[in-house]
Amino acid sequence: MTQIKICGIRTSHDADVVNQTQPDFAGFVFAAGKHQIELAQAKRLRAEIDAQIPTVGVFVDAQLAEMVMAVDSGAINFVQLHGHESEGLVKQLQDHRIPVINMVGKQVRPTIAEYVMVDAGKGSGQQLNWSAIRPTNQSLVLAGGLNPTNLEQAIQTVHPDMIDLSSGVETDGEKDMVKLREVVTLAHKRS
Repeated sequence: MTQIKICGIRTSHDADVVNQTQPDFAGFVFAAGKHQIELAQAKRLRAEIDAQIPTVGVFVDAQLAEMVMAVDSGAINFVQLHGHESEGLVKQLQDHRIPVINMVGKQVRPTIAEYVMVDAGKGSGQQLNWSAIRPTNQSLVLAGGLNPTNLEQAIQTVHPDMIDLSSGVETDGEKDMVKLREVVTLAHKRS
């Protein structure tokens, strides 16, 4: 089974769709962009999301204290680094017992984080060249341009441990129940 993270949760509607489709993770974006939310909003949405679904906070070049505060508030369980963060920062987060997803770019490179993520860019929605992604012994997260149409091919080509989708499961800026149900089913049927 490939795990699935649905990122860019911003509204009660999005939280409801997450609850009804049961992805493995739900993500809140704290970095600038169209999916950005504030910590207070994330805390409110966390309370609406099934407690069995861990939440991930996406940060770009944020301060350690900001990320620790978000975890300590109960809004998130994981931190996803999506900027130019150092391995030293990953270690500091881990010292606080915070699991880390580290976006390392378009190609896999070693990291001490619990998960290594490859992505075409910060929320670009651009698809990577999947056949060029090198295998890794680390838990691999694939992101970038994924949607119900290309997800099965992406999983068959890359064999990621987790896939991360946001805009690819939206219609008119909101999470789409039909698209989300389809990608969760596709990801969970793959082994």
